[in-house]
Amino acid sequence: MEYAVLGVVGILVVVAVSAFASRLAVAAPLILVVVGIVASFVPGVPDFEFPPELILAAVLPPILYSNAVTVPLVDFRRNLKAITGLSVVLVLISALASGALLYWLLPDLSLPAAIALGAVISPPDAVAATSIGKRLGLPPRLVTLLEGEGLVNDASALVLLRSAVAVAAATTEFRLWEVAADFAYAVVAAIAIGLVVGYVTVWARSRLNDAVLTTTISFAVPFVAFIPAEEVRASGVLAVVVAGLYTGHRSAVMFSAQDRISERTNWRTAQFVLENGVFLLMGIELKALVQEVQEANLGVWHAVWVGLLATVLLVLVRGAFVVPLIAMLRRDQRRAEQVTPYLDSALERLDVIDEREDSASDRSTRARRFLSRKRADAEFLTSEGLGWRGGVVLAWSGMRGVVTLAAAQSLPSDIPYRSELILVAFTVAIVTLLGQGLTLPWVIRKLGVVGSDRAADRAELANLYQEIATVGLAALDNPELRREDGELFDPEVVERVREDSVMMGEAVIERSADDDRRRPHEQRRELRLRVLQAERAAFLDARATGSYSSRILDRAQRMLDLEESRLMQLDGEHDQH
Repeated sequence: MEYAVLGVVGILVVVAVSAFASRLAVAAPLILVVVGIVASFVPGVPDFEFPPELILAAVLPPILYSNAVTVPLVDFRRNLKAITGLSVVLVLISALASGALLYWLLPDLSLPAAIALGAVISPPDAVAATSIGKRLGLPPRLVTLLEGEGLVNDASALVLLRSAVAVAAATTEFRLWEVAADFAYAVVAAIAIGLVVGYVTVWARSRLNDAVLTTTISFAVPFVAFIPAEEVRASGVLAVVVAGLYTGHRSAVMFSAQDRISERTNWRTAQFVLENGVFLLMGIELKALVQEVQEANLGVWHAVWVGLLATVLLVLVRGAFVVPLIAMLRRDQRRAEQVTPYLDSALERLDVIDEREDSASDRSTRARRFLSRKRADAEFLTSEGLGWRGGVVLAWSGMRGVVTLAAAQSLPSDIPYRSELILVAFTVAIVTLLGQGLTLPWVIRKLGVVGSDRAADRAELANLYQEIATVGLAALDNPELRREDGELFDPEVVERVREDSVMMGEAVIERSADDDRRRPHEQRRELRLRVLQAERAAFLDARATGSYSSRILDRAQRMLDLEESRLMQLDGEHDQH
């Protein structure tokens, strides 16, 4: 009963703090950590130690999955080189560097055990950084890098932690090649399992014509990927990420609109509770950690001092790594600028060939698709380049989170200084979260880093919708257009559908105009919302009188909700996050 009460109180605190944080323009995870720390020292609050294996096996998979399904696979692919560098290479370098520092500072600690703790404190948590970045309008590519790093770096760190612990249990000699082989196997096996799970679950869910059933299955997908991967000593979290990326990419083809709406809403709620809840939990555990170190007759302040030194080292290592990373991205940008004319020329030659043959062959179509994708990639690299300002923001976004604390608590009990090492990891997490998290908005503003231009986004949306609408309207002109029973459509119905499509397109185009005038279709949308408000009031009156059956009232409410949602999507300033 006590845990149930704590759970209810925790949810209420998370909601209250999140609502309060938006008014303070501070990321909610930062405030939740402080609230948790303060609460842990309040008299009467019981000591609470959450089992670390429960965080790693029950909380982390759904958090990673909910993030992965929302990351566009195209953006992930275009930034794969940088994401791999941040989430794999930087994690390994950080683990080795911080492990060497701990090995030097703590003489009774073996090198493998020191590297194990280095793996614990090496992966940044992107939750706080991305929430700050989205609120302040960071460039989309920078946000993608942070999200991609947060998805994969936990896998790198946990695999390295497992390998280092295994070596520490067997011998004090650290064999790098053994760890590298274990790491390679864990990655390859996890990718294979993630793809299989993603393919099977997407196929199965697409056969169900029920949004509730498909969403329910989606809640099991993270664990369906995680458990078998861990059983074969692969990376469970990487398998979850791969399954999530595949699902998010295929959902547009395999799932119905209602499936996607239902899943998006439910997963956003689950993600909100889990992500913010673990930060609150992180702060609450401080008191128990301090008491554990004191009972083991270890130095609390010595652990804090070691944690501060490790924090400085990690910040310096990340900053040093970002310098060549940005140089590499700038080099890719220059290469993209050089190759763009050749791609344009190749596409023009394909146009000439197709005109000469009066139709495009399958081979020509495949070649055009390939070249168009390469052309789009080159344009992305050219227009979405990162300079030194973005590099500074990226370097200062290395906040550690609850995975660091949970992984530290999973260290074997026979490792020397175990309690002190856990407090070291906690110190690193708290100092980076509060120190870098609270100053990151100031850094972004001082550097003048800005995101995408809203007017340009609206214009791009208008161009895309016009391209889509042109194909859609062409379907109405198809002479073979028939109903499912083979009968012709009523010409009046066809024209009404055409008018609806044109109205939607004109409304999107008008939103792209860089002025504040209320144009006819904008007025029509606003007026339709007013009508919906009146209709909703009439609906509430009908429900209050009980003159209609509840099942009919439920259908009417869903119709009103869908119509209101459709009209709100026409507003270019509508927050998608």
